Amino acid sequence: MTARTPSSAQTLRRNGRVRQRPEFERAYDTGVRQHGRYMTVFTVPNGRAACRLGVAATRKLGSAVERNRAKRLARELFRRNKIDAGFDIIVVPRREMLDAPFASLEADYLQLLARRDRASAATNTRQPRRQGRARAAARL
Repeated sequence: MTARTPSSAQTLRRNGRVRQRPEFERAYDTGVRQHGRYMTVFTVPNGRAACRLGVAATRKLGSAVERNRAKRLARELFRRNKIDAGFDIIVVPRREMLDAPFASLEADYLQLLARRDRASAATNTRQPRRQGRARAAARL
């Protein structure tokens, strides 16, 4: 039996991922946040020609195996449902994501992206989120 390697059309290349902490924080602070049943999605314009994906699966989600499964599911959702270029999409999975059928995850993801379009059209000027006490105290 030989190991199967994904074709280049199915892989998420380095330039298609959000990797740096400041990029995640920019999405958290200035992006449009949408809460769904299985995940929370942050979207923020990135000024690039392509969409990028970031997945924030914390240890609160479960073991490394469970976190990696959630990341694989989020990458597959992103791969199958491309949106307009120029956005960073950050997916924060919930524990329910691990047990849900893929069709339900896909429906939830598409609904969140559709709501993002409505929310960004309604509020073009978004104020940054307030900083936590520790950050505010550190600045003083």
